[in-house]
Amino acid sequence: MRVMKWSIIALAVAAGTSQMAFASSQSESKGFVEDSSLNVKTRMLYFSRDPRNSTAPTDGSPRRSEETGLGFLGTYESGFTQGAVGFGVDAIGMLGIKLDSGKGRAGTGQFPTGSDGRSEDSFSEGGGAVKMRISDTVLKYGTQFTALPVLATDDSRLLPETIEGFLLTSKEINGLELNAGHFTALNAQSQSYHDSIGGKDRQTGIKGPGLTSADVLGGSYSFTDNLSTSLYYSKVEDYWRKYYANVNWALPINDEQGLVFDVNFYDTKSDGAALYTAYDGDKLDNQAFSLSAAYNIGAHTFTLAHQRITGEGDYGYGIDGGGTIFLANSVARSDFNAEDERSWQARYDLNMASYGVPGLSFMTRYVTGEGANVEGTTNGKEWERDIEAKYVLQEGPAKDLSFRVRQATYRSADGVYYGSSSLDELRLIVEYPLSIL
Repeated sequence: MRVMKWSIIALAVAAGTSQMAFASSQSESKGFVEDSSLNVKTRMLYFSRDPRNSTAPTDGSPRRSEETGLGFLGTYESGFTQGAVGFGVDAIGMLGIKLDSGKGRAGTGQFPTGSDGRSEDSFSEGGGAVKMRISDTVLKYGTQFTALPVLATDDSRLLPETIEGFLLTSKEINGLELNAGHFTALNAQSQSYHDSIGGKDRQTGIKGPGLTSADVLGGSYSFTDNLSTSLYYSKVEDYWRKYYANVNWALPINDEQGLVFDVNFYDTKSDGAALYTAYDGDKLDNQAFSLSAAYNIGAHTFTLAHQRITGEGDYGYGIDGGGTIFLANSVARSDFNAEDERSWQARYDLNMASYGVPGLSFMTRYVTGEGANVEGTTNGKEWERDIEAKYVLQEGPAKDLSFRVRQATYRSADGVYYGSSSLDELRLIVEYPLSIL
């Protein structure tokens, strides 16, 4: 709590001494059509999940799931009309097509599943939003994506989640961004019907109602190019309220070397009906903390991270967005976020541009956790190893076309992650972003 208090004071002092921008985004508007953009991203995803010789996960998924899909995400963003107050509209259109699957291989989370247990051949979703801008402040209402640490839509499958509601974003002061929002529906990555995500209680496995109300407030401030902080608050009706704080500090050593330190902190407490509880049925009242330190030298980056959960229950998220876990050890399969769990990570990144192959990168990491208080044990242990390689075309007619391979190996003799003990995952991802306007 001392860190959060210091951040609030620093934020207020910095905001009061910062200089206002002489020209605002609205005063430089070229018009509704002139500033418009239309982009289409195509994604092909092969996803394989193999529980090896262990029993299938307790969520009812099949022994082995393996599916391939093709997704299209179109986003249109208009400019703002000219004048003191500008108006505009945004639109989102998504289409997912099943390329390969089967009744015995469904369950990767890419597609809706029919009553026969088979994945649907296709699904689609569309939405729009209206927006208004005054100076450097934008108010937006409708369907949108969010990336706030207490409300972040997920994009880990074929198509991303979307959320519906109001979001106010203000950048009136250089280096300071303020956000406030009220949201009423969250649509899942693999569903097309309205408000398709419901919170799932880890003790009972019962799926609760969808999002009825989520309020967020907070912001981030960059003291310098190398030091920034964030403070956020959220309240999800009948689930929880959260506080979040972050400090990120980059320390250059010379032109070839540097250090980056990143601290994240969540404080979560049950709210209202407490539809999400701990394994023992107690209400949530916990703190989640992570600290990472990265050392970069030329093409190489070495990272060490530590994370721990204290208090009652695990760090819960999902009803407030599948990406709402800005913790260092939230990785490909596990989040290492069980009650009382302590985890450590070692990671290595390689950028092959320094060796004459721009666009090619490699990553591997190993995370191990212990002390998890889950059903059946108070010292649950788990570990995960991830390997990833990615190549992005740098030029030519297919510029920005990317190819990515992600492999994850997860093991836990105690079934820490939703009862899973052994899982191997493989994802092959091909993406092509196309800018039409």
